[in-house]
Amino acid sequence: MEEGSSSEQPVFPKLSAAQASGNRIEYRRIRCPAHRYSPLREHWEQILTPLVEYLKLQVRFNTKTRSVEMKTSPHTIDVGALQKGCDFVSAFMMGFEVQDSVALLRLDDLYVESFQVTDVKLLRGDHLSRAVGRVAGQDGKTRFAIENATRTRICIADQRIHMLGSYANLRVARNAICDLILGAPPGKVYNNMRNVAKRMNERY
Repeated sequence: MEEGSSSEQPVFPKLSAAQASGNRIEYRRIRCPAHRYSPLREHWEQILTPLVEYLKLQVRFNTKTRSVEMKTSPHTIDVGALQKGCDFVSAFMMGFEVQDSVALLRLDDLYVESFQVTDVKLLRGDHLSRAVGRVAGQDGKTRFAIENATRTRICIADQRIHMLGSYANLRVARNAICDLILGAPPGKVYNNMRNVAKRMNERY
């Protein structure tokens, strides 16, 4: 290569979210279920702070439609900020704590997965109630055991189960929950979870 010629790659300034979208304002709306209206009111400041200060989004709660509305602004830097904000608010609406939901903004490898109890096995009446009871366990003991062993967060909302965690951990938690729904004794699943936790602690 001749002297004087530069082999360095050109460096371009990072585009803001507004420039990347052709200066279009992007907008999202997330409905608030009736049972999450009071928790949303109580934790509104905790929800608003990361959305406005960290993601630089404009946020408001529309009382007519009972939904959280978000849009990008000229200050929004991250192209994926609006999607991250939606994931965060959606996780809270599903029933997760604010502290757990905020992890979706900080970490890139976290996901939310949802499924119905009846997706695993067609159950009705008392059989369905008992399956949900087996997943929760007495005083939530089984659910806590699965959460702690797999480093996930689990939210049981009627017949729907929501899980928050990394892909590999979600798979382990999902398998445990499916075993419980299919009729495995909670004690057996609880012991399996203790073994899983032990193996994971040894690995990391």
